[in-house]
Amino acid sequence: MTSPLVRTAPSPTGYLHIGNVRSIMFNWLFARRHGGRFLLRYDDTDLVRSKPEFAEAIAEDLSWLGVVPDRVIKQSGRLAIYDAAAARLRDAGRLYPCYETADELDRRRKRQLARGLPPIYDRAALKLTAEDRAKLEAEGRKPHWRFLLEPRVVAWTDLVRGEAHVDCASLSDQVLIREDGSYLYHLPSVVDDIDTGVTHVIRGEDHVTNTAVQIQIFEALGAPLPIFGHHNLLTTASGEGLSKRLGHLSLRGLRESGVEALAVSALAVLVGSSDAVRPVASLDELAELVDLAHVSRAPAKFDEHELEALSARTLHQLPYDAVADRLMALGIPASEPFWLAVRGNLGKLDEAKPWWQVVAGPLAPVIADSAFAATAASLLPQEPFDATTWKSWTGAVAAATGTKGKALFMPLRQALTGLEHGPELAALLPLIGREKALKRLAGQAA
Repeated sequence: MTSPLVRTAPSPTGYLHIGNVRSIMFNWLFARRHGGRFLLRYDDTDLVRSKPEFAEAIAEDLSWLGVVPDRVIKQSGRLAIYDAAAARLRDAGRLYPCYETADELDRRRKRQLARGLPPIYDRAALKLTAEDRAKLEAEGRKPHWRFLLEPRVVAWTDLVRGEAHVDCASLSDQVLIREDGSYLYHLPSVVDDIDTGVTHVIRGEDHVTNTAVQIQIFEALGAPLPIFGHHNLLTTASGEGLSKRLGHLSLRGLRESGVEALAVSALAVLVGSSDAVRPVASLDELAELVDLAHVSRAPAKFDEHELEALSARTLHQLPYDAVADRLMALGIPASEPFWLAVRGNLGKLDEAKPWWQVVAGPLAPVIADSAFAATAASLLPQEPFDATTWKSWTGAVAAATGTKGKALFMPLRQALTGLEHGPELAALLPLIGREKALKRLAGQAA
């Protein structure tokens, strides 16, 4: 495969949600796996609904996921090349003006349905003469512009679905330009793909029909076709479609909840495929794992509880250098031994805070038996402590006190950590150190 160029094209009209992540990550990982490039395109031709704050949020969300675009463009700054393409289509007779209002089109569709006909546009505007059009415009009507579809089957080999086809005779001619002259989705998307050299268009299966229309636009503009792939869509665990209205499933909401970005990416692309959902240590590992040919045709259900579990499993295997800066941002001047000691007990990264307090102090110990604690203190070895200190010390305490099992270990854990559960004390004891350990065994806050 030659070096691919893929793109993601969010509209800055709201926050990204987990469903968007599926398409974004399929593209990013595909480029990563094949040594390609990734284009971020803001589809912001809807000047009313597009907001700068949403564009900024998209950039923040991608950064959190670890996605770094090779190029960023905004459609709002590229209107001239869309105008030129529209002029070519008009000259070729593939773009024609229509004057029906929304109400008129709605009534016409209802009549077609009542007669058992498919509710597609009847191309009445093609029968208008120049005089008819002049009269309508004199009445104040402004045209919207439709793309004249050729009534044929459009076929392609899909990266996910295999051989795919759509009969364009069953489709309405798509509106490409609104009455106010602004562009809808299709034409800018195709023109940008041509202009930027996009080689692969990977998106949700809700775009299959769009692809048939866009293939005809590519061909009408004399451009080579990219390779298309349409993956299945994510739904909620109950089977509902995802949307920007589900704020808690927005990338911003997930980030604020403390889940791991790697877990979000892994679940977003592995669920609904033949590959088992599992934690990964890096995006490179995930890129080697994900294969579009393994994606199912059935909808993929996103389960928030599965994400929480996967996030914890992801955290448990992350190396220290992957979290060091984040720990510092939490005010934890930790070390690799600390991280390796506590990571297996964390559900979310900020849960490391109380364990740092256990290590660094001060904390109030819980002394269940002062005589037992005093004996244990008297047997505590001299430093330096290492991974074997805990075993040798508890062996000596067991021999001196005749205790074993929970009766041996629980009082020591409560004295050293103030808690009844937590990370292995063999790893925590060297971090606590002898001085603090002795004070805590004596019942002192340290």
